[in-house]
Amino acid sequence: MMEEGHSIEEKHSMEEKHSMGNIDEDNISEELVVFHCSPTMAGLKTGSLFNCPARNSRTLIKSLREMNSHLIPRGARIVPLKNMEKSVLVYMYRPDRLREDLDNSAAKQILAERDYPVGETEKCIVELVRRLEDGGAFPHEIGLFLGYPPEDVDGFIRNGAAGAKCIGAWKVYGNVETAQRKFAQYRKCTRLYWEAFQRHRSFERLIVRCP
Repeated sequence: MMEEGHSIEEKHSMEEKHSMGNIDEDNISEELVVFHCSPTMAGLKTGSLFNCPARNSRTLIKSLREMNSHLIPRGARIVPLKNMEKSVLVYMYRPDRLREDLDNSAAKQILAERDYPVGETEKCIVELVRRLEDGGAFPHEIGLFLGYPPEDVDGFIRNGAAGAKCIGAWKVYGNVETAQRKFAQYRKCTRLYWEAFQRHRSFERLIVRCP
């Protein structure tokens, strides 16, 4: 369902990026991660997904390892999900929060219908990676790994992406009011984090420690 910042949110992302100034998108950087992952860094969102340039795989892995040295002690991590010709799909997530999300009965049903190892969060991520790498139909259940409501993920899948009540960080088929509040919260967080990063140039201080 919906690669963040590259499909549903693409227009909003481009508008924000223009207002915030230019970002170096030739390589992964703290700046690029802050722009795409602020709500997850702040502990407001389960996960964030973005497409990252990867001209040098060794440099990418080294950069992710360095970021994880700051993220993991605060309850988050960042990993590559899919290697493409000149870029990598990168995923930042909160493991404990993801475990709770995937333990939801509706989420379990969606995953079980697709033969995921329900109840084993890390193995579910491994299975998601396998499906992404297989190059078959896009696994729209990925929305569950990003904190999207199961009702909206299921609605997107069953309706073939049509008939959404509104569109923001994802297509909404359930509670519009709650979703719109979250969309506004995520946009505000991204703006504030961007401004703070420009002032202090500190990636570490923007990572909220979550239990």
